[in-house]
Amino acid sequence: MTSAEPAQLDFDDALPLLGIAAWSGTGKTTLLERLLPRLTARGLRVAVIKHAHHGFDVDQPGKDSHRLRQAGAVPMLVASRARWAMMMETPGQEEADLAQLIETVRGQRPDLVLVEGFKAWPLPKLELYREELGKTLRVAEDPWVKAVASQPPVSVPEGVDWLDLDDLEAIAEWVSEWPTRWSSARAPRSLV
Repeated sequence: MTSAEPAQLDFDDALPLLGIAAWSGTGKTTLLERLLPRLTARGLRVAVIKHAHHGFDVDQPGKDSHRLRQAGAVPMLVASRARWAMMMETPGQEEADLAQLIETVRGQRPDLVLVEGFKAWPLPKLELYREELGKTLRVAEDPWVKAVASQPPVSVPEGVDWLDLDDLEAIAEWVSEWPTRWSSARAPRSLV
């Protein structure tokens, strides 16, 4: 994708998606770190796609994978018996292409894909909100928000679930049930 405007995503029954959207500093990564073991314990295989607002390297300068990527390998995949990682240069893109990233993880056959960040993309979302950050709640303007986990409690529009941001078990239960609700919840709600 060459513009910063999000594209339309193609949804299908086989790959439930759920965005985890929040302002920076709300605790998206911390929540996911605590949530993932609980989802795994419930028998879910969960993929995570995380947005970064800056360039980053996962390989070390001077290492073979870095040298080969710098030399033009597209993509560069490095593998060992313990793990593999793929690096892909995306020159000319203003933003990461979420649709492309979803297709990349599809082959791993996850039960659920959690998308951290990408809050402007049109996909169902769980919004995290902490009043002390002084930021606005997005649920009123984003028809894709399906639930809000906040502290303290906030009023949410009809058809949107509210969850206590400090009740990890309740959030884990709501997220673990997402794949069963996916086929009926993959459209935006009306804002009127």
